[in-house]
Amino acid sequence: MARPSATALAGETLTLAHTPSREAVAVTRPPSSGTQALLRGWSDAALAAEVARAIPPRSVVNLGIGLPTQVAQYLDPAASIMIHSENGLLGVEGRPTEATLSPTRINAGKESVDVRPGAAYFDSALSFAMIRGGHVNLAILGGMQVDVQGSLANWSVPGRKLTGMGGAMDLVTGARAVWVMMRHADRSGASKLLERCTLPLTGAGVVARIITELGWFRPTGTHFEVISLAPGVTLSDVGDPALFRTDRVFENASRATQRADEP
Repeated sequence: MARPSATALAGETLTLAHTPSREAVAVTRPPSSGTQALLRGWSDAALAAEVARAIPPRSVVNLGIGLPTQVAQYLDPAASIMIHSENGLLGVEGRPTEATLSPTRINAGKESVDVRPGAAYFDSALSFAMIRGGHVNLAILGGMQVDVQGSLANWSVPGRKLTGMGGAMDLVTGARAVWVMMRHADRSGASKLLERCTLPLTGAGVVARIITELGWFRPTGTHFEVISLAPGVTLSDVGDPALFRTDRVFENASRATQRADEP
């Protein structure tokens, strides 16, 4: 059976489960000019909490290395969300305390983690069978680049040493939906949301949603639809108006997400 498109999955399988936070924190983002610009947006912690609130209840979710791993610390226990780690763990529950710390209990990023009641351990073969079999509802991955086609580059930079591609290629093809959680710009200040990716692709046309410190975005094939913006951020802050478009007026955070479930 053919895998549904990322756009279809965004509308039919997983939709935003909350109204984006209206609590603003100050963050700095280097613009392309090389000078520092102070914007109103989400810090890394606020960004992780924002994503955690958006995950539909009772989902099985894989969190990629980097920023996405922070999401586990902000999940509502009542939502019954199970975090899957491709090294063989289902039921990750954030960082351990001193009392629960175990040197042998880690996630795929080699970080010590805690587990929730009902957690299960298994080998990598079964873990990847779960991914390839479509049993992971949502993969939230980091990214180096995402383009308007929903293509993702997050595994290789030509000329740099590569230790391995990890499980990202399996996740973008096996998970029922893929969200990318990343900073809006790279270290030089260049946007990571592009018309076309220039780095080697992890997957083509796989991304349903993108969240950065500046807001939520959806690749449409021709541009990025601005679903909602972080507090204090305007359309002119996110990038080229030809690439970032909306037909909504951002009167408040609630109004901005009224159409987040549309394909």
